[in-house]
Amino acid sequence: MAAWNALFVISGLLLIALAGETYFRLTRPFIETSIPFQFVDGVGLIREPNAELRFANWRDDNFVVSRANSQGFLDREPVSAERAAAGCHIAFIGDSFVEAMEVPIAAKFHVRLEEMAARELPHLNITTQAYGIRGTGQINQLPFYDEYARRLNPKVVALVFYRNDFSDNSTALHALERGADPDRMPFMSAQRDEHGALTLRPPDPEYKRFLLPRLPKSWYVRARDRLIRISYFAKSVEEYLPGHNLWHQRQAWEDMLAKRPNYAWLLAGLKYYRIQYGTEESLPPFLKRELEYTAFGIDQFKRRADRDGAALLIMTATGVLGTRDDPRLERLNAIAKPRGIPIINEYDYVISQGHDDWDGRWRDDTHWNATGHQWAAEAVLEWLNANQDVCD
Repeated sequence: MAAWNALFVISGLLLIALAGETYFRLTRPFIETSIPFQFVDGVGLIREPNAELRFANWRDDNFVVSRANSQGFLDREPVSAERAAAGCHIAFIGDSFVEAMEVPIAAKFHVRLEEMAARELPHLNITTQAYGIRGTGQINQLPFYDEYARRLNPKVVALVFYRNDFSDNSTALHALERGADPDRMPFMSAQRDEHGALTLRPPDPEYKRFLLPRLPKSWYVRARDRLIRISYFAKSVEEYLPGHNLWHQRQAWEDMLAKRPNYAWLLAGLKYYRIQYGTEESLPPFLKRELEYTAFGIDQFKRRADRDGAALLIMTATGVLGTRDDPRLERLNAIAKPRGIPIINEYDYVISQGHDDWDGRWRDDTHWNATGHQWAAEAVLEWLNANQDVCD
Protein backbone atom coordinates (compact mmCIF):
# COMPACT_ATOMS: atom_id res chain seq x y z
CA MET A 1 0.00 0.00 0.00
CA ALA A 2 2.79 2.43 0.89
CA ALA A 3 4.44 1.82 -2.48
CA TRP A 4 1.17 2.53 -4.30
CA ASN A 5 0.69 5.73 -2.29
CA ALA A 6 4.22 6.88 -3.12
CA LEU A 7 3.64 6.09 -6.79
CA PHE A 8 0.40 8.04 -6.73
CA VAL A 9 2.08 11.08 -5.15
CA ILE A 10 5.00 10.98 -7.58
CA SER A 11 2.65 10.61 -10.55
CA GLY A 12 0.61 13.58 -9.33
CA LEU A 13 3.69 15.75 -8.94
CA LEU A 14 4.89 14.81 -12.42
CA LEU A 15 1.49 15.69 -13.89
CA ILE A 16 1.55 19.06 -12.10
CA ALA A 17 5.06 19.73 -13.37
CA LEU A 18 4.09 18.72 -16.92
CA ALA A 19 0.98 20.89 -16.85
CA GLY A 20 2.99 23.80 -15.46
CA GLU A 21 5.71 23.38 -18.06
CA THR A 22 3.14 23.34 -20.86
CA TYR A 23 1.31 26.38 -19.49
CA PHE A 24 4.42 28.53 -19.04
CA ARG A 25 5.87 27.58 -22.41
CA LEU A 26 2.63 28.71 -24.03
CA THR A 27 2.29 31.94 -22.04
CA ARG A 28 5.91 33.15 -21.64
CA PRO A 29 7.91 34.33 -24.66
CA PHE A 30 11.33 33.26 -23.37
CA ILE A 31 12.99 31.91 -20.25
CA GLU A 32 16.18 33.85 -19.55
CA THR A 33 17.49 37.39 -19.59
CA SER A 34 20.05 37.88 -22.34
CA ILE A 35 22.38 40.87 -21.97
CA PRO A 36 25.41 40.54 -24.29
CA PHE A 37 28.40 42.73 -23.40
CA GLN A 38 31.35 43.90 -25.44
CA PHE A 39 34.66 45.33 -24.20
CA VAL A 40 35.76 48.56 -25.90
CA ASP A 41 39.30 49.81 -25.34
CA GLY A 42 39.32 52.97 -23.27
CA VAL A 43 35.61 52.64 -22.47
CA GLY A 44 35.13 49.24 -20.86
CA LEU A 45 32.03 47.07 -20.98
CA ILE A 46 29.08 48.24 -23.03
CA ARG A 47 26.40 46.38 -24.92
CA GLU A 48 27.14 44.72 -28.22
CA PRO A 49 26.14 47.31 -30.84
CA ASN A 50 22.80 46.53 -32.47
CA ALA A 51 22.40 43.38 -30.33
CA GLU A 52 18.99 42.16 -29.20
CA LEU A 53 18.53 42.21 -25.42
CA ARG A 54 15.92 40.17 -23.60
CA PHE A 55 14.82 40.99 -20.09
CA ALA A 56 12.74 38.52 -18.06
CA ASN A 57 11.10 39.32 -14.71
CA TRP A 58 8.92 36.33 -13.88
CA ARG A 59 7.54 37.62 -10.59
CA ASP A 60 6.10 40.69 -12.30
CA ASP A 61 5.26 38.82 -15.52
CA ASN A 62 7.38 41.36 -17.38
CA PHE A 63 9.21 40.37 -20.57
CA VAL A 64 10.89 43.02 -22.71
CA VAL A 65 12.85 42.72 -25.95
CA SER A 66 14.96 45.72 -26.92
CA ARG A 67 17.87 46.43 -29.22
CA ALA A 68 21.09 48.30 -28.47
CA ASN A 69 21.98 51.17 -30.78
CA SER A 70 25.10 51.37 -32.91
CA GLN A 71 27.09 52.80 -29.98
CA GLY A 72 26.24 49.93 -27.64
CA PHE A 73 23.66 51.62 -25.42
CA LEU A 74 20.04 50.63 -24.95
CA ASP A 75 18.51 53.67 -26.62
CA ARG A 76 17.47 55.06 -29.97
CA GLU A 77 20.14 55.96 -32.50
CA PRO A 78 21.87 59.23 -31.50
CA VAL A 79 20.38 62.42 -32.88
CA SER A 80 22.44 64.24 -35.49
CA ALA A 81 24.96 66.83 -34.35
CA GLU A 82 23.01 69.45 -36.28
CA ARG A 83 19.76 68.68 -34.50
CA ALA A 84 21.44 68.60 -31.08
CA ALA A 85 23.12 71.95 -31.75
CA ALA A 86 19.83 73.53 -32.86
CA GLY A 87 18.25 73.15 -29.43
CA CYS A 88 18.85 72.03 -25.86
CA HIS A 89 20.45 68.61 -25.88
CA ILE A 90 20.52 66.62 -22.61
CA ALA A 91 22.80 63.64 -21.95
CA PHE A 92 21.59 61.28 -19.22
CA ILE A 93 24.39 59.13 -17.80
CA GLY A 94 24.00 56.38 -15.22
CA ASP A 95 23.67 52.70 -14.44
CA SER A 96 20.73 50.30 -14.66
CA PHE A 97 18.19 53.07 -14.02
CA VAL A 98 19.30 54.77 -17.22
CA GLU A 99 19.80 51.56 -19.16
CA ALA A 100 16.31 50.50 -18.01
CA MET A 101 16.04 47.04 -19.54
CA GLU A 102 12.76 46.61 -17.63
CA VAL A 103 10.70 48.78 -20.01
CA PRO A 104 10.57 49.32 -23.79
CA ILE A 105 12.74 52.15 -25.07
CA ALA A 106 9.66 54.23 -25.89
CA ALA A 107 8.62 54.18 -22.20
CA LYS A 108 11.97 55.32 -20.77
CA PHE A 109 12.01 58.57 -18.84
CA HIS A 110 14.33 60.48 -21.18
CA VAL A 111 12.17 59.61 -24.20
CA ARG A 112 9.02 60.63 -22.33
CA LEU A 113 10.75 63.85 -21.27
CA GLU A 114 11.56 64.70 -24.87
CA GLU A 115 7.95 64.09 -25.92
CA MET A 116 6.45 66.15 -23.08
CA ALA A 117 8.94 68.99 -23.55
CA ALA A 118 7.98 69.21 -27.23
CA ARG A 119 4.43 70.01 -26.09
CA GLU A 120 5.04 72.08 -22.96
CA LEU A 121 8.41 73.74 -23.64
CA PRO A 122 8.63 73.73 -27.44
CA HIS A 123 10.84 76.83 -27.56
CA LEU A 124 13.65 74.90 -25.84
CA ASN A 125 13.73 72.27 -28.61
CA ILE A 126 14.89 69.56 -26.20
CA THR A 127 16.57 66.38 -27.42
CA THR A 128 17.85 63.58 -25.19
CA GLN A 129 20.22 60.64 -25.27
CA ALA A 130 20.85 57.97 -22.62
CA TYR A 131 24.17 56.36 -21.78
CA GLY A 132 23.56 53.70 -19.15
CA ILE A 133 25.28 50.43 -18.27
CA ARG A 134 24.25 48.41 -15.25
CA GLY A 135 26.71 48.00 -12.39
CA THR A 136 28.61 51.25 -12.99
CA GLY A 137 29.33 54.33 -10.88
CA GLN A 138 30.29 57.84 -11.92
CA ILE A 139 34.00 57.06 -12.31
CA ASN A 140 33.17 54.08 -14.51
CA GLN A 141 30.85 56.26 -16.59
CA LEU A 142 33.38 58.97 -17.47
CA PRO A 143 34.20 57.38 -20.87
CA PHE A 144 30.49 57.37 -21.71
CA TYR A 145 30.75 61.15 -21.75
CA ASP A 146 34.24 61.46 -23.20
CA GLU A 147 33.76 59.02 -26.08
CA TYR A 148 30.06 59.37 -26.88
CA ALA A 149 27.98 62.05 -25.17
CA ARG A 150 30.47 64.86 -25.73
CA ARG A 151 30.21 64.48 -29.51
CA LEU A 152 26.78 66.12 -29.39
CA ASN A 153 27.85 69.07 -27.18
CA PRO A 154 25.03 68.68 -24.64
CA LYS A 155 23.76 71.76 -22.87
CA VAL A 156 22.89 69.64 -19.82
CA VAL A 157 24.67 66.58 -18.41
CA ALA A 158 22.45 64.71 -15.92
CA LEU A 159 23.92 62.02 -13.68
CA VAL A 160 21.31 59.56 -12.43
CA PHE A 161 22.45 58.44 -8.96
CA TYR A 162 21.57 55.19 -7.23
CA ARG A 163 22.68 54.05 -3.79
CA ASN A 164 25.16 51.45 -5.06
CA ASP A 165 27.09 54.20 -6.86
CA PHE A 166 28.80 54.84 -3.53
CA SER A 167 30.33 51.36 -3.64
CA ASP A 168 30.68 51.03 -7.42
CA ASN A 169 32.97 54.06 -7.48
CA SER A 170 35.26 52.29 -4.97
CA THR A 171 37.24 49.51 -6.63
CA ALA A 172 37.39 47.46 -3.42
CA LEU A 173 33.66 47.68 -2.65
CA HIS A 174 32.80 47.10 -6.31
CA ALA A 175 34.89 43.93 -6.18
CA LEU A 176 33.04 42.66 -3.11
CA GLU A 177 29.69 43.13 -4.82
CA ARG A 178 30.54 41.83 -8.30
CA GLY A 179 33.68 39.71 -8.17
CA ALA A 180 36.01 41.80 -10.32
CA ASP A 181 39.64 42.19 -9.29
CA PRO A 182 39.92 45.74 -7.86
CA ASP A 183 43.29 46.15 -9.61
CA ARG A 184 42.04 44.91 -13.00
CA MET A 185 38.64 46.51 -13.52
CA PRO A 186 36.55 46.19 -16.72
CA PHE A 187 35.63 49.90 -16.43
CA MET A 188 37.41 53.16 -15.90
CA SER A 189 38.36 53.25 -12.22
CA ALA A 190 40.41 55.27 -9.74
CA GLN A 191 43.45 54.33 -7.73
CA ARG A 192 45.51 56.06 -5.07
CA ASP A 193 49.08 57.06 -5.89
CA GLU A 194 52.01 56.93 -3.46
CA HIS A 195 50.77 60.17 -1.89
CA GLY A 196 47.22 58.93 -1.42
CA ALA A 197 45.77 61.10 -4.19
CA LEU A 198 43.16 59.58 -6.50
CA THR A 199 44.05 59.18 -10.18
CA LEU A 200 42.16 57.64 -13.08
CA ARG A 201 43.03 54.18 -14.35
CA PRO A 202 41.77 52.96 -17.76
CA PRO A 203 39.74 49.76 -18.09
CA ASP A 204 41.78 46.58 -18.31
CA PRO A 205 41.13 44.47 -21.45
CA GLU A 206 42.53 41.42 -19.60
CA TYR A 207 40.10 41.73 -16.67
CA LYS A 208 38.52 38.29 -17.27
CA ARG A 209 41.79 36.56 -16.44
CA PHE A 210 41.80 38.13 -12.99
CA LEU A 211 38.22 37.70 -11.81
CA LEU A 212 38.05 36.73 -8.14
CA PRO A 213 37.52 32.98 -7.71
CA ARG A 214 34.05 31.83 -6.77
CA LEU A 215 33.15 29.36 -4.08
CA PRO A 216 32.39 25.87 -5.41
CA LYS A 217 28.70 25.12 -5.76
CA SER A 218 27.12 22.00 -4.32
CA TRP A 219 25.75 19.33 -6.65
CA TYR A 220 22.24 20.50 -5.78
CA VAL A 221 22.91 24.14 -6.73
CA ARG A 222 24.57 23.07 -9.99
CA ALA A 223 21.59 20.87 -10.84
CA ARG A 224 19.16 23.62 -9.84
CA ASP A 225 20.93 26.17 -12.05
CA ARG A 226 20.85 23.84 -15.05
CA LEU A 227 17.17 23.08 -14.49
CA ILE A 228 16.01 26.70 -14.34
CA ARG A 229 17.88 27.42 -17.57
CA ILE A 230 15.84 24.87 -19.51
CA SER A 231 12.57 24.40 -17.63
CA TYR A 232 9.91 27.11 -17.76
CA PHE A 233 8.10 25.57 -14.80
CA ALA A 234 11.28 25.45 -12.68
CA LYS A 235 11.99 29.07 -13.63
CA SER A 236 8.52 30.08 -12.44
CA VAL A 237 9.19 28.67 -8.96
CA GLU A 238 12.87 29.64 -8.83
CA GLU A 239 12.41 32.01 -5.89
CA TYR A 240 11.21 29.10 -3.74
CA LEU A 241 14.23 26.91 -4.53
CA PRO A 242 17.28 27.34 -2.27
CA GLY A 243 20.27 28.62 -4.22
CA HIS A 244 23.88 29.73 -3.91
CA ASN A 245 24.53 31.93 -0.88
CA LEU A 246 25.82 35.23 -2.28
CA TRP A 247 26.53 36.51 1.21
CA HIS A 248 29.03 33.73 1.85
CA GLN A 249 30.58 34.44 -1.54
CA ARG A 250 31.10 38.11 -0.71
CA GLN A 251 32.56 37.24 2.65
CA ALA A 252 35.06 34.95 0.93
CA TRP A 253 36.07 37.73 -1.47
CA GLU A 254 36.45 40.10 1.46
CA ASP A 255 38.76 37.71 3.29
CA MET A 256 40.74 37.18 0.11
CA LEU A 257 41.25 40.88 -0.63
CA ALA A 258 42.09 41.72 2.98
CA LYS A 259 45.30 39.71 2.56
CA ARG A 260 46.59 42.23 0.00
CA PRO A 261 48.55 45.16 1.51
CA ASN A 262 46.44 47.80 -0.25
CA TYR A 263 43.21 46.32 1.05
CA ALA A 264 44.17 45.36 4.60
CA TRP A 265 41.73 48.02 5.81
CA LEU A 266 38.94 45.55 4.98
CA LEU A 267 39.87 43.81 8.20
CA ALA A 268 38.80 46.93 10.13
CA GLY A 269 35.21 45.79 10.28
CA LEU A 270 33.55 45.98 6.89
CA LYS A 271 31.85 42.65 7.47
CA TYR A 272 28.05 42.91 7.50
CA TYR A 273 28.25 46.49 6.27
CA ARG A 274 27.88 48.15 2.89
CA ILE A 275 27.90 51.86 2.20
CA GLN A 276 24.92 51.73 -0.16
CA TYR A 277 22.71 49.87 2.32
CA GLY A 278 23.88 51.42 5.57
CA THR A 279 21.68 54.18 6.90
CA GLU A 280 23.73 55.06 9.96
CA GLU A 281 24.50 58.75 10.18
CA SER A 282 28.15 58.13 11.05
CA LEU A 283 30.50 55.90 9.08
CA PRO A 284 33.72 54.30 10.29
CA PRO A 285 36.82 56.14 9.00
CA PHE A 286 37.81 53.48 6.47
CA LEU A 287 34.37 53.72 4.80
CA LYS A 288 34.43 57.50 4.83
CA ARG A 289 37.67 57.24 2.91
CA GLU A 290 35.92 55.13 0.28
CA LEU A 291 33.28 57.86 -0.14
CA GLU A 292 36.06 60.04 -1.55
CA TYR A 293 35.86 57.98 -4.73
CA THR A 294 32.33 59.20 -5.41
CA ALA A 295 33.34 62.82 -4.80
CA PHE A 296 36.29 62.30 -7.13
CA GLY A 297 34.06 60.93 -9.90
CA ILE A 298 31.59 63.80 -9.61
CA ASP A 299 34.51 66.26 -9.64
CA GLN A 300 35.67 64.73 -12.91
CA PHE A 301 32.24 65.28 -14.45
CA LYS A 302 32.10 68.84 -13.09
CA ARG A 303 35.42 69.70 -14.74
CA ARG A 304 34.25 68.30 -18.04
CA ALA A 305 30.93 70.12 -17.90
CA ASP A 306 32.62 73.42 -17.03
CA ARG A 307 35.16 72.95 -19.79
CA ASP A 308 32.45 72.23 -22.37
CA GLY A 309 29.98 74.87 -21.22
CA ALA A 310 27.34 72.40 -20.01
CA ALA A 311 25.20 72.48 -16.90
CA LEU A 312 25.73 69.49 -14.59
CA LEU A 313 22.95 68.14 -12.41
CA ILE A 314 22.24 64.98 -10.41
CA MET A 315 18.98 63.08 -10.32
CA THR A 316 18.36 60.58 -7.51
CA ALA A 317 16.40 57.37 -7.99
CA THR A 318 13.09 57.12 -6.14
CA GLY A 319 12.88 55.04 -2.99
CA VAL A 320 16.62 54.57 -2.47
CA LEU A 321 17.74 58.13 -1.82
CA GLY A 322 14.37 59.48 -0.93
CA THR A 323 13.35 61.03 2.33
CA ARG A 324 15.24 64.13 3.39
CA ASP A 325 16.47 62.48 6.60
CA ASP A 326 18.09 59.58 4.76
CA PRO A 327 21.83 59.70 5.60
CA ARG A 328 22.66 58.42 2.13
CA LEU A 329 21.02 61.47 0.62
CA GLU A 330 22.91 63.66 3.05
CA ARG A 331 26.16 62.08 1.92
CA LEU A 332 25.31 62.96 -1.68
CA ASN A 333 24.22 66.47 -0.72
CA ALA A 334 27.54 66.97 1.09
CA ILE A 335 29.28 66.30 -2.23
CA ALA A 336 26.95 68.16 -4.60
CA LYS A 337 26.07 71.35 -2.73
CA PRO A 338 29.61 72.74 -2.21
CA ARG A 339 30.21 72.20 -5.92
CA GLY A 340 27.05 74.03 -6.93
CA ILE A 341 25.49 70.95 -8.51
CA PRO A 342 21.67 70.89 -8.25
CA ILE A 343 19.93 67.65 -7.26
CA ILE A 344 16.56 66.59 -8.61
CA ASN A 345 15.09 64.36 -5.90
CA GLU A 346 12.40 62.39 -7.67
CA TYR A 347 11.03 61.20 -4.33
CA ASP A 348 10.17 64.79 -3.43
CA TYR A 349 8.34 65.20 -6.74
CA VAL A 350 6.42 61.93 -6.39
CA ILE A 351 5.29 62.76 -2.85
CA SER A 352 4.38 66.33 -3.85
CA GLN A 353 2.02 64.89 -6.46
CA GLY A 354 0.32 62.65 -3.89
CA HIS A 355 1.71 59.41 -5.31
CA ASP A 356 3.02 56.35 -3.53
CA ASP A 357 6.56 55.82 -4.81
CA TRP A 358 6.10 52.03 -4.62
CA ASP A 359 3.58 52.32 -7.44
CA GLY A 360 6.44 53.43 -9.68
CA ARG A 361 8.61 50.38 -9.06
CA TRP A 362 8.48 46.69 -9.87
CA ARG A 363 7.66 44.41 -6.96
CA ASP A 364 10.67 42.25 -7.75
CA ASP A 365 13.27 45.04 -7.55
CA THR A 366 13.64 48.77 -7.06
CA HIS A 367 13.85 49.72 -10.74
CA TRP A 368 11.21 51.95 -12.25
CA ASN A 369 8.25 50.53 -14.12
CA ALA A 370 6.59 52.59 -16.85
CA THR A 371 4.83 54.72 -14.21
CA GLY A 372 8.12 55.41 -12.44
CA HIS A 373 9.73 56.48 -15.70
CA GLN A 374 6.81 58.81 -16.35
CA TRP A 375 7.22 60.40 -12.91
CA ALA A 376 10.96 60.74 -13.43
CA ALA A 377 10.34 62.53 -16.72
CA GLU A 378 7.84 64.87 -15.05
CA ALA A 379 10.33 65.67 -12.28
CA VAL A 380 13.01 66.65 -14.79
CA LEU A 381 10.51 68.62 -16.86
CA GLU A 382 9.46 70.57 -13.76
CA TRP A 383 13.11 71.39 -13.04
CA LEU A 384 13.76 72.45 -16.64
CA ASN A 385 10.72 74.69 -16.62
CA ALA A 386 12.12 76.47 -13.58
CA ASN A 387 15.69 76.57 -14.91
CA GLN A 388 15.32 77.31 -18.60
CA ASP A 389 18.49 79.37 -18.60
CA VAL A 390 20.56 76.16 -18.69
CA CYS A 391 19.52 75.85 -22.32
CA ASP A 392 20.79 79.31 -23.27
